[in-house]
Amino acid sequence: MRLGFDFDNTLISYDRLFRRVALDKALIPETTPPQKNAVRDYLRQQGIEDEWTRMQGEVYGGRILEAEPYPGMQATLQALKAKQIPMCIVSHKTRTPYLGEPWDLHAAARGWLRQQGFFDAHGLGWSEDQIFFELTKEAKVARILALGCTHYVDDLPEILEMLPDSVEKILFDPGQAHGAATSWKRLTAWGDLPALLAL
Repeated sequence: MRLGFDFDNTLISYDRLFRRVALDKALIPETTPPQKNAVRDYLRQQGIEDEWTRMQGEVYGGRILEAEPYPGMQATLQALKAKQIPMCIVSHKTRTPYLGEPWDLHAAARGWLRQQGFFDAHGLGWSEDQIFFELTKEAKVARILALGCTHYVDDLPEILEMLPDSVEKILFDPGQAHGAATSWKRLTAWGDLPALLAL
């Protein structure tokens, strides 16, 4: 078994941070719920999509260290480490934002992982060569296959659809937003992953 994980919106939750940044910029009303898509949808309704694009760069770049891990994620990865399950992160991420400040988004994401103890010998003890940020979805899928991942966890159905059936596809869907249209295993809380993997 070799487990692969997406990064954005799978390990790391941006929901509260997107709301906080949008409020800081006075772009949304206080009543907007702390959900990434709620912020995005409001800004689109206001016809200010460019503000949304700039905000993504700021959230994924300059303010990423304010983002939270999904509840139970670290404890679950620690439990998998204790079982000596090989793990890696393979994510699709541009190097710099489309608009706004030219943050190095790959370096920012690694900084967040460092802050969360991924590379700490007393934490997860991962090495840098377990982390891959690819520039295209196709390169992401190719990397998952090249690494020999037997299971892959992602919040985007479109990525799971690109993977061959030789990979066990697990949809991370904490908000249960995708209905029950697929036959994939569905992860709604990180603590459920070991049972889902029959470990």
